[in-house]
Amino acid sequence: MIRNMTLTLAAILSMSTTIALAQSTTRIRGTVVSLDGNTLHVTPNGGGVEEAIALSPKGTVIALVPAKLSDITAGSFIGTAATTQPDGSLVAKEVHIFPESMRGAGEGHREFDLGPKSTMTNGTVGQEVRSTAGNTLTVTYKGGEKSIVVPPDAPVVMFAPGDKAMLVPGAHVQLQARKGDDGTLTAERVTVGKDGLVPPM
Repeated sequence: MIRNMTLTLAAILSMSTTIALAQSTTRIRGTVVSLDGNTLHVTPNGGGVEEAIALSPKGTVIALVPAKLSDITAGSFIGTAATTQPDGSLVAKEVHIFPESMRGAGEGHREFDLGPKSTMTNGTVGQEVRSTAGNTLTVTYKGGEKSIVVPPDAPVVMFAPGDKAMLVPGAHVQLQARKGDDGTLTAERVTVGKDGLVPPM
């Protein structure tokens, strides 16, 4: 059963990545107000107008659960949002661990929308250097490699199967929604923090 759940999770995340690349999407981070049928009402982080997002009938909820830096070993496939420092170095704002079956998903280094000069790097962990200031992860991907400093206070999470029952008022979510010609928003996947966890990416 666990293997089937992992494979299902991998297929969902892979499909969502393909959809995100094929269509223009907007990222929404916020708190659940309510779930009415297949319509999710979310208040964006930082305030603003409540958003109503139609969840695709085939859409799925993915949970985020706490993890530790020690869960990451050489060869792990991870993603990390980071901030580019004046000297060009990268300091992680968070790290998320992909299931092994998702190796290669979203691989690469690109700009991200988690603050000024933020980036997202998905790749395979090479070496890890420990120091009093934190750990440095060497993350390799097709065509490149980045060294990313992970401060001790940077949150580390991992993906896990979830369901709509987790979309209760007050739950913290992140999603990418497609905007239709009529202005309506539709999402194929919702990532929700389990037990009050706030998705850090």
